[in-house]
Amino acid sequence: MSENLSKLSGRKGLDNNLFEQLVQSSKVEGTPTNEKLKDLAWEYLMGNATTYGTASFYDFLKQENKGKKAYVCNGSACLVAGTQEAVTEKLSSKFSEDEIGEMCCMGRCHENSAFNVKGNNYSGAAIDNLPEILNSDIDGTEKYNVDANVENRVLTGSPLDAESFKELFIKTNAMGLGQVLEEIKKANVRGRGGAGFPMGFKWESCKNTESDQKFIVCNADEGDPGAYSDRYLLEVQPYSVLFGIMMAGFVVGADRGVIYLRAEYPEAIKIAQHAIDELTKIGMNGSNIGGTNFDFTFKIIEGAGAYVCGEETALLSSIEGQRPEVRVRPPYPTQEGLFGKPTIVNNVETLAAVPWILENGGDAYANFGTDKSTGTKLVCLDSFFNTPGMYEIEMGTSLKTILEDFGGGFKLDVKALHIGGPLGGIVPTHKIDSLTLDFESFQNEGFLLGHASVVSIPQSFPMLEYIEHLFDFTAVESCGKCFPCSIGAVRGREMFANAKNGQPIDQELLDDLLETMEIGSLCALGGGLPLGVKNALQYFKEEIIK
Repeated sequence: MSENLSKLSGRKGLDNNLFEQLVQSSKVEGTPTNEKLKDLAWEYLMGNATTYGTASFYDFLKQENKGKKAYVCNGSACLVAGTQEAVTEKLSSKFSEDEIGEMCCMGRCHENSAFNVKGNNYSGAAIDNLPEILNSDIDGTEKYNVDANVENRVLTGSPLDAESFKELFIKTNAMGLGQVLEEIKKANVRGRGGAGFPMGFKWESCKNTESDQKFIVCNADEGDPGAYSDRYLLEVQPYSVLFGIMMAGFVVGADRGVIYLRAEYPEAIKIAQHAIDELTKIGMNGSNIGGTNFDFTFKIIEGAGAYVCGEETALLSSIEGQRPEVRVRPPYPTQEGLFGKPTIVNNVETLAAVPWILENGGDAYANFGTDKSTGTKLVCLDSFFNTPGMYEIEMGTSLKTILEDFGGGFKLDVKALHIGGPLGGIVPTHKIDSLTLDFESFQNEGFLLGHASVVSIPQSFPMLEYIEHLFDFTAVESCGKCFPCSIGAVRGREMFANAKNGQPIDQELLDDLLETMEIGSLCALGGGLPLGVKNALQYFKEEIIK
């Protein structure tokens, strides 16, 4: 990360944003032209290498994207379901091979067969209606189960609208920023993106950092295959997310809020922007919010296809128009973040809990769950369950209860669950009884809760192939900043690809590789991958080491 580049990008800031210009230019040509990249470099006083380096990284900006008209989901849930070969075949009847690309992940893990055409996502039986979709304006709306095991729902209750947003703001404004922060701290909300860092401490750190400008960034680019909770919140509960962003700004003294929203969720982008427009109409976006002297303006920045942007510092570099490489910490974003200014980065689900907390009190939220893992958590179950869907579950609930009472048990014979995304742990089914839904239980058993996404690995799917898929995913998505991740993932992919062809795996060499990635990687992309591989070696060694 270059401080100079951050400051150069910051001169034009959010209103004339470099990354946005790159994304918009790609929608015209399918990828930014060389002339456009040179013009942007000149306009922002940067070298051509900066704009070229940025554009060449993202899935939807690189040259290979030019001319693509359809995309097939290549996420883990669709992979193990075995639906995507048929999807590609049916798309091939309408598009040439050069017109079909890949996208990861579309958040349709509950029914698979996911694809994108005409700027919309589709899944399930939709592929059988491809001619009708291409010749009409049918959207990709789908249905999935949503339920909860708490009566007073925090995240899945009746959605806020613009007017109720305004009423709640007036109420919380009267409380004062000190009391708002106190309620968040009493609630002890831990980050729902996977790291579990307390939101209140993050807000307080930024509040106490002196600066003439601060930013709030909602990380809506966490694309863990198997997790579609962020998509639900942005499409069904957008005002809750926006309220959480505004309250963060109220507490820390920021007047700008950015929702960095992944391009793989096109419907969520439209719905969230509509919600912002409705807030603008009633004086809740811009100057003098709700008739007070508090100014706050929302802005959506659309991503361009890069899993690593779910890491907060890579996300900030992306907004600045730089290649999204992970930054060395310290300094932390609350000290030096977007454009070098103090910045709060919270994920969608974390922010969505704020309205309930301020309406009901931090103590009421803390009464849910366990001492260290308070509140509720959204759990996403994939298509291998009899009742797949998204469930709001009180922390501390047994995993077996969630899978059986809400998921309805497995449709097919499943040998393991990959919980927490590509960097999460691989849980053999015989360990389900040992786990409860909280950070500590998963950690103590050698796994990771993360986003609480559940991808089922069926008995018929080779674990060797699944681990190769994880290494391949990391190799493709690595930002390239550190060698343990960028090179290590490639070596791991090669090792498992060779094993599929009969070459035995050298376990000592594999152990060394995993240790190097785990210790030496700058972020969780390279550092987290070894967890699932180690789980697989522990519980499914006979499938891997022969």
